[in-house]
Amino acid sequence: IDTGQTIISGMGELHLEILLDRLKREFLVECNVGTPQVNYKEALTSEVHHREVFKKQTGGRGKFADLEVYLGPATKEVRGLQFLSEIKGGNIPKEFIPSIEKGFSMALSNGPLAGFPLENLKVRLIDGSFHSVDSDQISFEIAARQAFKKASAKANAVLLEPIMSVEVLTPEEYMGDVISDLNKRRGQVEGMDSKAGARIIKAKVPLAEQFGYVTVLRTLSSGRASSTMEFSHFEMVPENLANEILEKVTGKLFI
Repeated sequence: IDTGQTIISGMGELHLEILLDRLKREFLVECNVGTPQVNYKEALTSEVHHREVFKKQTGGRGKFADLEVYLGPATKEVRGLQFLSEIKGGNIPKEFIPSIEKGFSMALSNGPLAGFPLENLKVRLIDGSFHSVDSDQISFEIAARQAFKKASAKANAVLLEPIMSVEVLTPEEYMGDVISDLNKRRGQVEGMDSKAGARIIKAKVPLAEQFGYVTVLRTLSSGRASSTMEFSHFEMVPENLANEILEKVTGKLFI
């Protein structure tokens, strides 16, 4: 998965404990166990104009690249990099344009807030220049990475979290407790339905609030309710919670 963790899953916490015990006893594997990490992402909210000039002289042939870009959020439908070259004439030779795009594409994996990947990015390359001897593909790729690092820091980045579509099937007498618990988890109840004498509650809930939910639901309903969950979309984390997450990840104080 995106976080680099290995996930084990089972029917409940007891099932997971048995799996871990077997790993230790039968396979002699010691495990560092904890709550799965949430796959946070970052997004830019404003467009920034930036000019980046990369120069390096090391005695012989040097490095040179100059590019001017507008960098900001792409439309919601876009995932990843939306790169538009508006270069007119030969200000930047055509053979260097793919290297600029590659530099920005690689930079997407390391956002300006805490190094979480960016959901999407729009880059408009509007101008630049080159040196007939010192310019090459790697120079323009490095310039693009540096341009991203400096410009994205000024583009009002925000933290995004995965939101899950949750469906709970519960006897009617436990419905109030189930809805109350979903509200405590920052959930938004979107609808209710009936099925075979039970009630179906549909809600959108942040993944970060759902760890251990199966056990809690079992307790609330005396083991009679069940739930299913699947990914829905990414949404901006409330500012106060975002600051806590960023402080925990980076060790820096955010205001």
